[in-house]
Order: sequence, then C-alpha cells, then structure tokens
Amino acid sequence: MIPDDLVPADRPWPIVLGVDPGTRVLGYGAVVVAPDGPRLLIGGVLAAPARLPVAARLGRIAEGLDELLGKLRPDVVSLERAYASRNVQSALRIGEARGMILSVTARRAIEIAEYAPSVAKKAVLGHGGASKGQVAAMVATILGAGELDLPEDATDALALALAHVNRMALLAHTRRAPS
Repeated sequence: MIPDDLVPADRPWPIVLGVDPGTRVLGYGAVVVAPDGPRLLIGGVLAAPARLPVAARLGRIAEGLDELLGKLRPDVVSLERAYASRNVQSALRIGEARGMILSVTARRAIEIAEYAPSVAKKAVLGHGGASKGQVAAMVATILGAGELDLPEDATDALALALAHVNRMALLAHTRRAPS
C-alpha cells in the first residue's frame, strides 16, 4: 500500500517511474531526480492471481497502476520497450501488458519513455548483458540504498527509471554545452 502523503504537493524535483511489464507481476520503481543524484522514492510489484484469465489479471494490475500513478504523480513513466523473443507466447503476453500500461498512463497525460532491456542494463552497469542479480546490486549502489529488499521485477523497473534519468542528464548537458 502506498501512502497518500508520499509525494508532497509542492515537490521540487521530477519523479521518474520505471515499469517492468507483466501480466502476472508488474514491477515498479520510482526515483526523485534531485540535484545531487537520483533518490529512491518507492519500489514494489503489482500482482494478480495466476488462476485468473489474462484479461482479469490485466484489469487488476491496471487498477493498481492507475492508483500508483495518482499517488506518485510522476513526470515520466519509463517503460520496457517491446522486444523479440524466442517464446512467442511470452512476447505476446508482454505486449498485452505494455498496451495496458500505455493506455493507463496516456489517460493521465503522463509522458512515456521506452527503453530496451539492454539499454536499462547498460545505464546501470555499462553493458547490456547483465544478470538480474547484477542489476539489483548496482541499482542499490547507485541509489545509495545498501541492499534493496525488493523483488527483481522492481529492481528491473528502477533500472528503467535510471536509464531515463541518464537520458535527462545527457539532454541537460547537451543544452548547456556551448555551440
């Protein structure tokens, strides 16, 4: 459960919410983009019982995501981009989850940024072939959180958020650079 007062009305810095799509478990992780670097705001998962049909699971996760967006009021949702998979069924399910996330986010008029999983891994580790454990450890290090007690879906989502934070920093640097 996310507290209603987690994000003050007069927050001074942007919030980036990373989302790792799934039809059973959706990972999320939000960071505050403070001047001294990103800070962990919250991370977790939204889950639906596996016994439910896919449409019902997506409906439950969509309700949770809509509530999350309402409480966090992120400036940007950083979402895992669709990718090719050897398992066609898995790729289709991820596509269904992505469609739901895009729809819920667009209804709230929140900016959406999409990154390939390898880009998120590269943003936190410098290469795109990292394991989930390596991603989790480095996300914790970057956020100065020691060890994060979060599911891997949430740390993957935080990596997506950090990928966008890196992009924001690069764009800001490019705008400041003399021409």
